[in-house]
Amino acid sequence: MNSHKIITGLLMTLKMLFRQKIVMVLILVIPAFFLSIVELTTSDRLLPFQLASLKDDVFINISEKGISIIFFAVASTGFLVSFLALNLIQKNNAVNRRLVICGYNPIELLTSFLLTLLFIIVLIAIYVGLLTNFFYSIDHLIRFIMGLILIGFVYGSYGLVIGSLIKAELEGILMVVLLVNIDVGWLQNPLFYAEAQNQMIIKFLPAYFPSQTAIITAVTDYSAAAATFNGILYGLVFLVFSMLIFFYKMRTK
Repeated sequence: MNSHKIITGLLMTLKMLFRQKIVMVLILVIPAFFLSIVELTTSDRLLPFQLASLKDDVFINISEKGISIIFFAVASTGFLVSFLALNLIQKNNAVNRRLVICGYNPIELLTSFLLTLLFIIVLIAIYVGLLTNFFYSIDHLIRFIMGLILIGFVYGSYGLVIGSLIKAELEGILMVVLLVNIDVGWLQNPLFYAEAQNQMIIKFLPAYFPSQTAIITAVTDYSAAAATFNGILYGLVFLVFSMLIFFYKMRTK
């Protein structure tokens, strides 16, 4: 691999991404809008609840506003990263083919894309984490940001899979919206989960482990190691699948 080509690919991809003004608007405005609505519409009454990944006798006492802000921070992070990952692959598909024909190795291209995605995930996680702490004091802010990075990794990898599989922009957006809204935007809400039927179905969805990690680290002193490990494995499955599709599409005779 040529490190110069990887760095060049990284810089060019970032430039191409941030030239789209809507990208900056999405990153800055959507989390602030979500959390502002939660701040204005939820109450401060205490809502004791259980988290699925902790022991049955462990109850978390937190206000309705607090848990809603934390949950929507996780949801907005997954939403943003999955769309950006989808856009990253779909917009550059034709360009990537030409670069491979001109001498770029698919591994070099993929490495530059993954570095770009990692940069985006960390950037969004830090911003959303600090914004969340502004609305509601987080007990362990650094650990919470790591939880946001985890949901970004899982849903970013999912966005790469959809972008690799589906060429059409509209169909790709619908595939992302469908899962993001149902999974991280609804079913992983701990208040809904506590009373949900067929909870096993929810546990198999991509956002389950990252959501558990983010909430545990935000408001408790318990370890989230098991949920974090399983979340990384889930994201790696998506990532490896997207890499295989990418190599298949970039092959040249």
